[in-house]
Amino acid sequence: MLQITDRITIPDAELEFTFARSGGPGGQNVNKVSSKVHLRWNLAGSPSVPVEVKARIVQQEPSRFTKLGELLITSERFRDQAKNIADCMDKLRAIVLHALHPPKPRRATKPSKASKRRRLEAKRHRSQTKSGRRYSGGE
Repeated sequence: MLQITDRITIPDAELEFTFARSGGPGGQNVNKVSSKVHLRWNLAGSPSVPVEVKARIVQQEPSRFTKLGELLITSERFRDQAKNIADCMDKLRAIVLHALHPPKPRRATKPSKASKRRRLEAKRHRSQTKSGRRYSGGE
């Protein structure tokens, strides 16, 4: 069971782990041990997470979803399968925690008078620099 907060937990039955051989260095052991971990979680069918949090996860992590709508998390950071499982669980916890808090709405603001003045002065200065480079055509 993955404990996200005191109210949100994801049961192990909702999580599906698959294993594969990991790339990279590992010596003779690399061709025998499947240490790479794929964690699949059917987010749409999960009753563990509120609907608005699910929507934010889909919006924030669109590249992590499969065509079937499963959230896919991969880890091959470690040479040990158990550590990679823990790493996948930590990544999933971080994704859900990030989606728990709704984004702060952006307030439209106007540029200040000082920033407008600085922008126009910079444009004027740049214009004078470029006009000094013009060829006058005389001797």
